[in-house]
Amino acid sequence: VQLQASGGGLVQAGDSLRLSCATSGRPFSNYAIGWFRQAPGKEREFVAAFRWSGSTYYADSVKGRFTISRDNAKNTVNLQMNSLKPEDTAVYYCAAGQRIILSSIRTASMYDYWGQGTQVTVSS
Repeated sequence: VQLQASGGGLVQAGDSLRLSCATSGRPFSNYAIGWFRQAPGKEREFVAAFRWSGSTYYADSVKGRFTISRDNAKNTVNLQMNSLKPEDTAVYYCAAGQRIILSSIRTASMYDYWGQGTQVTVSS
């Protein structure tokens, strides 16, 4: 499985961005696609995840502002980010894993495949 994240950029506070995670390679069942981010000097943190059942999960810090969705036609999982804040500035990564139990959906080590990051910078 290969993942490629795109869509990052430099925006102002309050603006929106849409990140895409393109997936390719051998498909697998019972998957989860997650978005994580890492700011300079900080640990990688969970942002949002999409599970094979269609369920979605969000970090409290982005709930109500970010939306994760799947585009089957394009084989992408997208992260729509609205009302961006300077604290959202980070490198954003998409990741994929198989049979991740619900209690571990926010745990980066549960994901086996990672794409390269895409930089999101939000100026105040």
